[in-house]
Amino acid sequence: MTTIDLSGKTALVTGCKRGIGFAMAVGLAKAGADIIGVSASLELKGSDVEKEIKNLGRKFYAYQSDFGDRDSLYSFINAVKADHKKIDILVNNAGTILRKPAAEHPDEYWDKVIDINLNAQFILTREIGSLMVDRGEGKIIFTASLLTFQGGVTVPGYAASKGAIGSLVKAFANEWAGKGVNVNAIAPGYIATDNTEALRNDPVRSKSILDRIPAGRWGESEDFAGPTVFLASELSTYVNGTILTVDGGWMGR
Repeated sequence: MTTIDLSGKTALVTGCKRGIGFAMAVGLAKAGADIIGVSASLELKGSDVEKEIKNLGRKFYAYQSDFGDRDSLYSFINAVKADHKKIDILVNNAGTILRKPAAEHPDEYWDKVIDINLNAQFILTREIGSLMVDRGEGKIIFTASLLTFQGGVTVPGYAASKGAIGSLVKAFANEWAGKGVNVNAIAPGYIATDNTEALRNDPVRSKSILDRIPAGRWGESEDFAGPTVFLASELSTYVNGTILTVDGGWMGR
């Protein structure tokens, strides 16, 4: 059995305060990586994710940044590049979702979701990824969605952003695969997180969702540790521009 060892690697994980991002960060730390964490509300000291990672014997570096604010984003990028000479793994997990029917979906909803879910992801990947290209190695993992493939209901901005992420992953991979940088994405299915709380609390929608999932359950954040570690490791060297669905079989139904 092959053991994945990320010792000596540093991973930047966005949106790691809770949920899927938390599990991704912890999974990478269990494999040996030190973690740089960032979110809009991440405590600079004493967060749950920091405690978990330090308990594993790994280093954790905390930053705050509002990815919906371009100045805040660039301030973070400048700080993290100055503080860390080498980032081996970038996990673009930060995101948001705002629900309102398309006919009533206001500009501010659209702009906020696109800024956080798409624009910030492109800028951060360009800035960190270009350094990986210069070194000739690196791993970049985006969090996509089932709405990378489907349209959803009452979330037009979110669907547009995640559809675009699917194409952005391929665009980066087309340019960087031959330069030693793997760019891929993980597309979560219906996962028990804050984003799906409204759906899980709706007995009709929840039943219809579970009836379609062959695995017969909502996913858990911990389901993303393994796929993230795989895509961050040398085992995925020939995997480029792929969107890996972690959905209990939803897309195969």
